[in-house]
Amino acid sequence: MCPNCRAFIEISDRVCPYCDAQLGPRAIDMRASQLASSLLPRANLTSGIILSINVAFFLIEMIVNSQLVRQSLFSGFADMNINTLVLLGCKLPHGEWWRLITAGFLHAGFIHLAMNSYGLFILVSEVEQFYGTSRFIVAYIVSIFTGFLLSALWSPGVPSLGASTAVFGMIGIMLAMGVRRRSDPLVQAVRAHYTQYVIFGLLYSLLGRIDMAAHIGGLIGGFLVGAIAGLPGLPNSPRENLWRVIAGVAIAITVYAFFLDFQSYRSLLSQL
Repeated sequence: MCPNCRAFIEISDRVCPYCDAQLGPRAIDMRASQLASSLLPRANLTSGIILSINVAFFLIEMIVNSQLVRQSLFSGFADMNINTLVLLGCKLPHGEWWRLITAGFLHAGFIHLAMNSYGLFILVSEVEQFYGTSRFIVAYIVSIFTGFLLSALWSPGVPSLGASTAVFGMIGIMLAMGVRRRSDPLVQAVRAHYTQYVIFGLLYSLLGRIDMAAHIGGLIGGFLVGAIAGLPGLPNSPRENLWRVIAGVAIAITVYAFFLDFQSYRSLLSQL
């Protein structure tokens, strides 16, 4: 029906044949496009960088795995050989602290990588939008460390890896938003939204071969960063400059962890 003259027209008409009124998109089409866009995550530069880093490490895993098991490059596409994961830095009970960081950038197979990447693709841009880049970086690295630290304490003899600790860390920092601003309606809506994520994520963690302790540890780490840091204030204020410095330190520690991991890789490789 034409909204101008109320005449019955065809679905495909974009101009009313009776009154020549220009017709816009149908409400049902607009709802469909909105539904589709809500199912697609919104990316930004930071999420693209994070995903690129994880994919790059996965490609390294595939190369090392193919050389280690003497099979094709795609031999680790479904599941990596455990020796490959140990060589490259998964969590192990060796007292090697850097593995608590490097493990968060490794994945056991393509499905593992894809699921964590989707979670990060959704969450990274949202966290950065509310908290800024500096707090995001700190929360990302801290949640990886606290996740695998709790995993090491809970199940020290079990290898573990994956960016899901950071995924839960991103949920944790969003939940922490309400610590200082509980009465804000927007904060209440955000907390309710991310509480659903927590429930779903922890229920999913009950499935086999999933490190529940690492997920809980990541959630705690992200929450603590959010509770301590709070939301950003004025740009270039002493408080914001401090968080830039803390983010730089976190990045430096991560780079150093991978340096130690590379040395360990060379040492372990010589023993094979």
